[in-house]
Amino acid sequence: MAGIIGYGAYVPVYRIKTSEIARVWGEEPDRIEKGLGILEKAVGGVDEDTATISVEAARNAILRAGIGPKRLGALYVGSESHPYAVKPTGTMVAEALGATPNLTCANLEFACKAGTAGLQIVLAMVDAKMIEYGMAIGADTAQGRPGDALEYSAASGGAAYIAGPDSESLATVEGWFSFTTDTPDFWRRQHADYPTHGGRFTGKPAYFKHVVSATQGLLAKLGTKLEDYDYVVFHQPNGKFPLEAAKKLAIPPEKLKTGLLTPIVGNTYSGASPLGLSAVLDEAKPGARILMTSFGSGAGSDSFSIVVTDRIEAARDRAPKTKDYIAKKKYIDYATYIKYRRKIKL
Repeated sequence: MAGIIGYGAYVPVYRIKTSEIARVWGEEPDRIEKGLGILEKAVGGVDEDTATISVEAARNAILRAGIGPKRLGALYVGSESHPYAVKPTGTMVAEALGATPNLTCANLEFACKAGTAGLQIVLAMVDAKMIEYGMAIGADTAQGRPGDALEYSAASGGAAYIAGPDSESLATVEGWFSFTTDTPDFWRRQHADYPTHGGRFTGKPAYFKHVVSATQGLLAKLGTKLEDYDYVVFHQPNGKFPLEAAKKLAIPPEKLKTGLLTPIVGNTYSGASPLGLSAVLDEAKPGARILMTSFGSGAGSDSFSIVVTDRIEAARDRAPKTKDYIAKKKYIDYATYIKYRRKIKL
């Protein structure tokens, strides 16, 4: 099967603390931090959007893959905050990388799992020998209505993956399994500035049902068991849901440790699971087996079984690691935050 020959991440330098948002809205910071399991979140700068975030992550993936961008036969950008309603983000990213014109390109949307949907597509295209290499990106500058619970979690960031032949893979993909239903837990209509969500409805019938079902479906499909995996990465809408899903599946919390970035980065939506995976790939030893399950509201989950190869050792240091971006931060206040994210409406 095809595998991952390159990966890269990007998280903006700006951060806003949960306590700063709570201060503005008269909430108790301790209650919010404990309730959501989020201490701070990444904020895209005034000159950053899904396209620029995608370009930075994609450049890092190319560095690790060690290939020229012209060899990419496909490029898909998954996001729920594309800069244009009608104009592909992918063409801008491909042009910036120097990958044009001989490739297929498209925007993808499936809430928070658009990035893993793209990964499935390019893996399948490589496996079918339709293309030599393909890139899938999950990136967002996610929106949250001022004063809404989402404002504490909706963050900015992204990750990019290059699919290629198994013989060149840093990590092979053993297989995947998807679980999809029509569960309207989260949506944003045309012309609406911010998404609407179903509150607690987003938990049991949406997130937990799909993440648990997709994970169990993958294990049944491959004939593997949870104890066969060294790392587990779940979608991270907040800091508590992944831990609760792990508990439902009887997964030891320490297996989630590396991939759980939400408390200090926030929910990067389409980039959440891919960012968690990039953090794991930054440290996993050859032979380690990783289980990743994404979640997208609406609703669906994609679950992957991934095995790290010995080629990853030489590739890791070709680009900044995920933790390097997380460590580099500059705190801003709420006024600067709403300026950067254009929340002031005239």
